[in-house]
Amino acid sequence: MFLHIGDDLVVREKDIIGIFDFETATLSKHTKKYLQDKEKKHMTLAISEQLPKAFVVIQRKKVSDSKVFFTLVSSLTLKKRAENNRLTE
Repeated sequence: MFLHIGDDLVVREKDIIGIFDFETATLSKHTKKYLQDKEKKHMTLAISEQLPKAFVVIQRKKVSDSKVFFTLVSSLTLKKRAENNRLTE
């Protein structure tokens, strides 16, 4: 299944490592460092110029294909979408 994470972007659910609330997750210095490292390696994509509500970590087969997507869709909404996908399978 696929999960719509905002704008016109969808990702395969099996590639999702985690969906995180931006505000609470970035309180941790470890998370901030992780996101800074991914940004330096050009492994992030902001779906909007606005402050994100959540970020989605994607891991594909090759580590170099890993991405972090920043989205305006809340982590709660993304969770509900994923749960609804599982109910319709």
